[in-house]
Amino acid sequence: MGTIPSPRILLGPGPSSVTPRVLEALGRAPIGYLDPELFTLLDGLRANLRTLFGTQNPFTIPLTGTGMAGMEACLVNLIEAGDTVVIGVNGFFGGRLVEIAKRVGAEVVRVEGEWGRIIEPEAFAKALKGLGKVKLVATVHAETSTGVRTPLEEIAKLAHEHDALFVADMVTSLGGLPVDVDRAGVDAAYSGTQKCVGAPPGLSPITASARAWEVVQNRKTPVPNWYLDWKLLQGYYDGAHVYHHTVPVNMFFALSEALTEIMEEGLEARFARHRAVSERLMLGLTELGIRPFSQEGYRLPMLNAIHIPESVTDEVAVRKRLLMEFGLEIGGGLGDLKGKIWRIGTMGASATDRNVLLVLAALRAVL
Repeated sequence: MGTIPSPRILLGPGPSSVTPRVLEALGRAPIGYLDPELFTLLDGLRANLRTLFGTQNPFTIPLTGTGMAGMEACLVNLIEAGDTVVIGVNGFFGGRLVEIAKRVGAEVVRVEGEWGRIIEPEAFAKALKGLGKVKLVATVHAETSTGVRTPLEEIAKLAHEHDALFVADMVTSLGGLPVDVDRAGVDAAYSGTQKCVGAPPGLSPITASARAWEVVQNRKTPVPNWYLDWKLLQGYYDGAHVYHHTVPVNMFFALSEALTEIMEEGLEARFARHRAVSERLMLGLTELGIRPFSQEGYRLPMLNAIHIPESVTDEVAVRKRLLMEFGLEIGGGLGDLKGKIWRIGTMGASATDRNVLLVLAALRAVL
């Protein structure tokens, strides 16, 4: 096996590349988890996270762990055994929500959708009808496995009409398109740092509304996961800063720098950059005879899901050649889409015209 060109050009479904500024911040000398300087840094970091989420929620933190920790944190804090929850499944990560909710002891009602298409609000309305008390409704905003963006507002409205909380997976969307947590009516959301936010993997930004906190305060049983218990985490992040766990301070340095970069670029400019880069990529892929997979009008500008060309008999070999010869990573399909699609991520620092030219040239050479 030859040497893979380095640094890698990360154009898969995550992680994405990070800037030299963020890498430099990651390499700072560590400080203690109760150092006053750390909490000053965290105040600014959390304020920037609120701006990025589009929320005023006081409980907005960089949870230790990747996006899956954020998913689990939201569900274990808000669900108790026996609760009825309604979950939209139109891809791999909707299935993950179901799996975790079941492990917490919830009665799960799945709202199934075709992979590659959105779940229409009517499907949620039909599922909710006649269910009685529902604890929460959850769906994936940007389904990483299919490249589809599901509109949130109508589903949130339906959840609130049934006096249920609305939870959204924003792992891929945060930092790459508007998520507007407060305006959309999202009660709890989680994301990851390694995609459009522009930091290395290892943290999961989460935010929770007053309605969500009321549910947490009124729990009849303790949260079954001690490490992800919001009340304990709030005790560390706010007020007396009570020791909970040894937080990854260097990841906080990196995330703080990544968020500063986002604010300097401006949210609208950043969203426009993701759209423009994705459009150029899809145009070039069309010229190569490669078709988009996701539903038109709902395609993600940071995760470009495409049909594998019929001429390709071994798609894994193509991706391996891209990595070995060009140091360039793209993603394959997950679950039901394994061997059927490729996923090209144009996220954060990876979303550049240069990378579009590189991946198109590399695909042209390999195909």
